[in-house]
Amino acid sequence: MNKVVTFGELMLRLAPENYLRFVQSDKYQATFGGAEANVAVSLANYGLNACFVTKLPAHEIGQAAVNSLRKFGVDTSLIVRGGERVGIYYCEKGASQRPSKVIYDRAYSSIAMANADDFDWNAIFNGVTWFHFTGITPALSDNVAQICLTALKVAKEKGITVSCDLNFRKKLWSKQKAGQVMGELCHYIDYCIANEEDAKDVFGIEAENTDIYGGKLNHEGYISVAKQLTQKFNFKGVAITLRESKSANDNDWSGMLYTEGQAYFSKKYSMHIVDRVGGGDSFGGGLIYSLLNAFEPQQAIEFAVAASCLKHTVEGDYNLVSVSEVLNLAGGDASGRVQR
Repeated sequence: MNKVVTFGELMLRLAPENYLRFVQSDKYQATFGGAEANVAVSLANYGLNACFVTKLPAHEIGQAAVNSLRKFGVDTSLIVRGGERVGIYYCEKGASQRPSKVIYDRAYSSIAMANADDFDWNAIFNGVTWFHFTGITPALSDNVAQICLTALKVAKEKGITVSCDLNFRKKLWSKQKAGQVMGELCHYIDYCIANEEDAKDVFGIEAENTDIYGGKLNHEGYISVAKQLTQKFNFKGVAITLRESKSANDNDWSGMLYTEGQAYFSKKYSMHIVDRVGGGDSFGGGLIYSLLNAFEPQQAIEFAVAASCLKHTVEGDYNLVSVSEVLNLAGGDASGRVQR
């Protein structure tokens, strides 16, 4: 069986109930999530051997974070225990024209303070087929950026396929720093995942004639972005999520996979959103699953977009859907009718 390793930060998510604002709420729901952990949960739910690597404190909150992955079948045996903090993020759901809001409290978390000696990548990558991380992880600290580079070098030595979601977070680092660090890391990456803004923010590569806030997307512009990224880093494939935001609750959602000089666009879904956090991660999980299972490019992008569309209907960071549910939607059953 294919084994996938993902590496990043697992955080405690604190969120007001329903659509209450931070300043209204007197209680918060506690769950866990994080970009690479979300991908691991998707892959475990699809039946793959998915292992998540991070560093978490040895106390009970750290254990609760580990348990949140174990119950969905993620291999947590290589998680390093130590340090002082589980990173926290606060999430306020947007509604209508009011956008969602995220506040980070993750400075000095266990993974941000990790050292190179915490991770033996030769041992971690034993029997591994695929390695995935995102641009969030090297943004945590210079130490973690160096750990990512070491992991990528070992992965390349072992012939492991590598994917990365650029996932630029302006609250974690500057565009200049992101471009510098990711510019080095991307030379070790096979498949790059991005959204409408990432390529522009990190590398200054922009889709022409596109207004992400007005909901106007230009397919030719995204093909150009993918071509430029491929030429710059020799990627095997570039996948771009295409979100057309009508409001915080209603988006149109599609995607593109560019590989071997050809662009493949998925069908478009009109979504009414329950929870959009983890939407890009579920796209990444769907893409990894489909490529590992040798789907043709058109099938691969349809599976990834359908998986992500379904995630927008699921509360929390994790995408709790099955392969059959994704295939049903990708195959055209978007009715939402009761299954019985």
